Amino acid sequence: MSASSSFFAFFARIFLAVLFVVSGWAKLSGFEGTVGYVASNGLPVPQLFAALTILIELGGGVLLILGLFSRLAAFIMAGFTLLTIVLVHHFWTMTDADAAMNQLMAMKNLAIAGGLLMVTAFGPGAWAVGPGRD
Repeated sequence: MSASSSFFAFFARIFLAVLFVVSGWAKLSGFEGTVGYVASNGLPVPQLFAALTILIELGGGVLLILGLFSRLAAFIMAGFTLLTIVLVHHFWTMTDADAAMNQLMAMKNLAIAGGLLMVTAFGPGAWAVGPGRD
């Protein structure tokens, strides 16, 4: 990876990670609300799904920021992000404003997953501290 590509990859990695760290922290800080939201989407064992969501968002986000196991973290986070389209933002089952908002969220998640798969494919770029750095 060239110096300029590695520089841009570093910032792309940070920008992707910030979204997950902020979201994961909010879910952790409001754990009961997170459990309620998970339950409202019909998922079984909402406490477990809420905890796994926090682990993936907060833990994966921190790993991406550090560049530690970034390829693996990005791959898991991409899968998680795509899964939320099916489990949470299933706009094709909705109507009107709900369908429009959830389609937007699904497309956003699709784009984020694309960015995460780029990290998976090409590595973390500059200033990574652990395995998987280039």
